[in-house]
Amino acid sequence: MYWTTLIGEINQKLDEAIQIQYPQQIYEAMRYSVLAKGAKRAPPVMCVAACELFGANRQAAFPTACALEMVHAASLIHDDLPCMDDDPSRRGRPSNHTIYGIDMAILAGDALFPLGFRHIVSNTPSDLVPESRLLHVIAEIARAVGSTGMAAGQFLDLEGGPNSVEFVQEKKYGEMGECSAVCGGLIAGASDDEIEQLRKYGRAVGVLYQVVDDVLEEKTKIQENEDEKAKGKSYVSVYGVEKAMEVAEDLRKRAKTGLVSFDKYGERVLPLYSFVDYAVDRGFSVGDHV
Repeated sequence: MYWTTLIGEINQKLDEAIQIQYPQQIYEAMRYSVLAKGAKRAPPVMCVAACELFGANRQAAFPTACALEMVHAASLIHDDLPCMDDDPSRRGRPSNHTIYGIDMAILAGDALFPLGFRHIVSNTPSDLVPESRLLHVIAEIARAVGSTGMAAGQFLDLEGGPNSVEFVQEKKYGEMGECSAVCGGLIAGASDDEIEQLRKYGRAVGVLYQVVDDVLEEKTKIQENEDEKAKGKSYVSVYGVEKAMEVAEDLRKRAKTGLVSFDKYGERVLPLYSFVDYAVDRGFSVGDHV
């Protein structure tokens, strides 16, 4: 199975990439979030699948794929902090700051961002990926997480009104998906036109995964008669489950439209298609209603 094998390889490489060193507690906090069981590994999976789409060796993509997961984990650690979304749990486990304290969670996130960049530079095989491509990859990740990317999304999640929900979702979650797909293409030497198609695909998938997560979480609350106030701005919290499910179906169509030009690559494009369907079908049918 493509996904099972790939996720297993990614988990192993992440474990090797973050070894306990001094100061021990920071590394333990980093590993707690990066190696969390139940993580979907969406950013690294998308990166590797996009790289393999163009016939490149997945070994070329693994360092960047791991870096993307480090960056993703860092953003989640900070996202959960009391001054941000104030969420005491993540994937059914206590959030990083709940276990290690707010100070250590901030440091763990701060340490993971640069570790990701260093991991790309230090571990990417030079015989498989020219340095010029790595520069583009690093610039792409920096753009995605920076002041006009994920940070802007978090800002508006805190300060914006309900009408900012689309921008918040695009920036907080779409940027990571877009960046992941694009990095895979950059590593493999994709053309500018192909990179632009990967942007559209990755952005749609990034938001799609979050919309589905929000729907599933809301349905669980309803089934368990919980009345917890939704944190942050989501399509579910602003428009309700039914509208969010319509958004999910539209995002599925947009993501697949972004892949049409890659059909010429035959079976190599199938993992990217299946990644879209898995996002939607893993817990509900879009035609269902609460």
